[in-house]
Amino acid sequence: MSVRELDTTTVTALVEDATAAPSMHNAQPWRFRFLRGDGTVEVYADLDRAMPRADPTTRALHLGCAAALFNLRVSAAHAGWATATELVPDPANPRLLASVRLSGPALPGHGVEHDLVPLYPAIRRRHTSRQPFTDEPIPEPLKDALSAAALLEGARLVFPGSWHVRTLLDLVQDAEGRDALDTAAAEELRQWTRTGTAAVETASDGVPEYAFGPRRRNRAPVRDFAARLPVPGRETAAFESAPQLAVLGTTGDRPKDWLLAGQAMERVLLQATLDGLATSLTSQALEWPELRWTVRDPQSPLGFIQMVIRLGYGPAGPGTPRRPVHEVLDLG
Repeated sequence: MSVRELDTTTVTALVEDATAAPSMHNAQPWRFRFLRGDGTVEVYADLDRAMPRADPTTRALHLGCAAALFNLRVSAAHAGWATATELVPDPANPRLLASVRLSGPALPGHGVEHDLVPLYPAIRRRHTSRQPFTDEPIPEPLKDALSAAALLEGARLVFPGSWHVRTLLDLVQDAEGRDALDTAAAEELRQWTRTGTAAVETASDGVPEYAFGPRRRNRAPVRDFAARLPVPGRETAAFESAPQLAVLGTTGDRPKDWLLAGQAMERVLLQATLDGLATSLTSQALEWPELRWTVRDPQSPLGFIQMVIRLGYGPAGPGTPRRPVHEVLDLG
């Protein structure tokens, strides 16, 4: 293939895979631009989908866009394209988060990220699960593999001990209590919640009621998108007594670090999916600056916590709506 053969159909397929990524409240805060001249796909932040209350620095927005960037890399590798990725390529344009130049075919070892190819089937299988997991422990070799996956993308993944898990649960509960008293936080959450048949059937973003999961009988690191709203037919369930959590962190806390963390997060999620694990993301405590600092174990090598991931054995979550590719892709 040559760059000229990187046509609209190919780019559309790559971006469609990219948009299967997770993002805060499923806001999908990304846009893509294809530069035909040099075969480059640019990834932009869609600040119209930012959350000023929960994410005033756009850190979480960067994580979501970076997860989409990682999916794009996986999809390109699966299709046999060599990629050259640059993060924050233009400091004068903070909305431009990354550029990915595609070329091919490439000789083995010349640009195609072959280690990403096995992850491709997990792109469509990975869904956030807000269901209870079992108490079956995750084997240590699987944990080690997930930690290694994060390292490959420039981040660290640590599985905290029991005392730290209890602290994390306390911090999540504290954050939820603060959110309940914050009218701006409640309104922002409501904007991304889809309830009622009409809203669910027409949604292209946000979290639909079928993805809320059951109401918690005990405390769990799972955000309750229903809050106090009644949802017909919604059950109540006991969640796992000892949630298995992993903490993802980076040495720095600037936009480039967030982009590294988001790619590491998605690599971990895809690998966990292939390993038969269900996953969900826990960011409540990270949305309050004074709580975020206490999420970190001071004896750990992590500098800045970027995400807390809940993993375990249980039902996979349902797929959530996605924006049509033509709404997020500019074919220049």
